[in-house]
Amino acid sequence: MNDPAVARTTSARLRQDQERRRRPHGPRRRARAAVLVRAALIATALVTVYYVLPLDGRSTTGTSALLACGLLLCVVVFWWEVRAIAYSPYPRLKAVEALAATLILFLLLFAGTYYLLEHSTPGSFSEPLTKTDSLYFTLTTFTTVGYGDVAARSQTGRVLTMVQMVGGLLLVGVAARILAGAVQAGLRRRGREPSDDFTSRPKD
Repeated sequence: MNDPAVARTTSARLRQDQERRRRPHGPRRRARAAVLVRAALIATALVTVYYVLPLDGRSTTGTSALLACGLLLCVVVFWWEVRAIAYSPYPRLKAVEALAATLILFLLLFAGTYYLLEHSTPGSFSEPLTKTDSLYFTLTTFTTVGYGDVAARSQTGRVLTMVQMVGGLLLVGVAARILAGAVQAGLRRRGREPSDDFTSRPKD
């Protein structure tokens, strides 16, 4: 026969567990808010640097060297973020922050390169580019919208545009898979199922 005291204790524990699952997940909500704030701050800081930094007087060779160094920096930042995901208490949230930082850095790098190319070699594009025009062309290329109002005319401009296209495909495909793998590794490291961070809800 079942002991009534044990049954009451078990029932009380079940009620406490249900209550605990129904409570708002304060730390997780704060983590979500912190990720959104950090992503917004990173985007704002990078865009501000892009507009404030003087990008004039470089040769085509200097522009190519700057792009190569910038792409190397993107790779270093990405791998550093991937390692950080595995040790983060909220791997999925950290992955969102990592993707945002890498993507924004990638786009601004090419926007700056197009701007430098147009100023070092006028006529490289179908119209003179301001920094905003360069960013606009970068975004339309990345999203494959291609409005056609701005186009690369010189061989160097077209090569750089192709490099951006290939880099964008790698970023969307390969980098996204690497981030997903890092998230799974981070969750396994903590013995958690890959179901929380953004979407977990208490079960009844």
